[in-house]
Amino acid sequence: MSTLNKKWYSGMSSTEDWWSAWLGLFFFGLGLLSIWGLDAVGWIAKPKAWEFTNLMQDFSWSKLIKTSSKEYAHLHPLVSLLVTYIVFTVLTSIGAHFQKLNVKKYIYGFTIIFLITWFAWIVGYEVHFSAINAVLKGKNLFEVYDLTWGLQLGGGFGFMLALTIGLIIGNFFKGFANKIREAAKPEWFIKTAIVLLGIKLGMMTMKAAGFTYELALAGAAAAFVAYLLFWPIIYYVGRKFFKLNRSSAAVLSSGISICGVSASIATAGAIKAKPIIPIAVATLVLVFAMFELVLLPSFYTNVAPNQPIVNGAAMGMTVKTDGADAAAGAILDELMVSKQLKTNDVKWEEGWILSAAILTKIWIDIFIGIWSFVLAVIWIRNVENKKKKKEKIPWSEIWFRFPKFILAYMLVWFIYLGMMYFFPDILDNAQVGGNIVQGTFRKFMFMLTFLSIGIITDFSKLKGMGRLTLLYAIGLFAIIAPIAYLVAYIFHHGMMPPLAQ
Repeated sequence: MSTLNKKWYSGMSSTEDWWSAWLGLFFFGLGLLSIWGLDAVGWIAKPKAWEFTNLMQDFSWSKLIKTSSKEYAHLHPLVSLLVTYIVFTVLTSIGAHFQKLNVKKYIYGFTIIFLITWFAWIVGYEVHFSAINAVLKGKNLFEVYDLTWGLQLGGGFGFMLALTIGLIIGNFFKGFANKIREAAKPEWFIKTAIVLLGIKLGMMTMKAAGFTYELALAGAAAAFVAYLLFWPIIYYVGRKFFKLNRSSAAVLSSGISICGVSASIATAGAIKAKPIIPIAVATLVLVFAMFELVLLPSFYTNVAPNQPIVNGAAMGMTVKTDGADAAAGAILDELMVSKQLKTNDVKWEEGWILSAAILTKIWIDIFIGIWSFVLAVIWIRNVENKKKKKEKIPWSEIWFRFPKFILAYMLVWFIYLGMMYFFPDILDNAQVGGNIVQGTFRKFMFMLTFLSIGIITDFSKLKGMGRLTLLYAIGLFAIIAPIAYLVAYIFHHGMMPPLAQ
């Protein structure tokens, strides 16, 4: 808990949290240049819908890849892809250097991860996997390609394919996984994507300001109520039925109840638990996040297809890492929007279900710093009072534990709100670059996240943690998930995404 020599700006140039903010704000700034008519982001490559037989009959890279804006349409697709690789490699390598990663290993790993990510992204856009049998943006791809069958998963198939490939690498090719692990940074990638999601939320607020504010407030209320229940229940079960000591029970309770790895580490630091405890809990968090990521989106989509916002909020309270939560929210958004379009020929605007998951999770992230502060005070005064009766915990500890990428997310959102209220004449131009950044840039960071999550997940690490694993499984699926869904329903039922224009 010592804050000796810490300044308010400590870590600004060296932590993953801050570099998520810097990278996201940099891309946001590039997008804003469209206000003055400068397209500084349209060079990024993006996948196109394609059909296998058509491609084999007359192969062309232009059938698979295109630039994100017409301003750069003259570029060969592979040139656009090369520029995308160079820009992202250079920028993230700078961040890797300041985070004291091995830059040489990072570049090697990122190159491989980039190529695999793009392979999965392109395959995910094959129309038998992605196309919806409905008119979308003026055309029905089933009719365009004369399809007789299709999974109709939208962009969700690419996400799931990237995750699957990552899990295969991480669990069956561990030597290879270790060689590229330096660049497998799902939390960094997803936090950057969340910053860019602030642009999406800003744009959605312009169309439905009242609904956005209602969603944010409902998420705050739901998170507050849920976590007043989660932590003490898990702590009691751990102490009473699994005979865990106070430190282990507290760290596990924070990990499973609040926000996974970050909360377990923050709690361990606050109560000065043995280092092995947060490591064990972090392992459980990451491994079980995979089960949640794979199971929950399909489960919610099929069990409650008419409660999209409830499902998103419940996801935000149930999945225990920022990366897995945002990833699961993205899949849920894709699956539910696609299912609604396919079943009822109604097109919900994309992003609202994901935003419900993210907004709820953000309130939870904010709660980490406050809760670790509260726990530190309780522990010193009541658990360790004999040794540290006079020790004081500075209020600044809340700031040091506060997730900084959230500041960038809120800043981006508020800048768009400011433009909406004070400079409405520039909104159309601002959205030209903003749509590319919150669209292609953000989705690319999501794809990197899915692959990276799989690469760093090793299911064999569960060996030797039988008691903790059993408690985590019971706590997650029998306590957290049901309570989360009930609370999400209480605060979000009846809320529906606006229809796409």
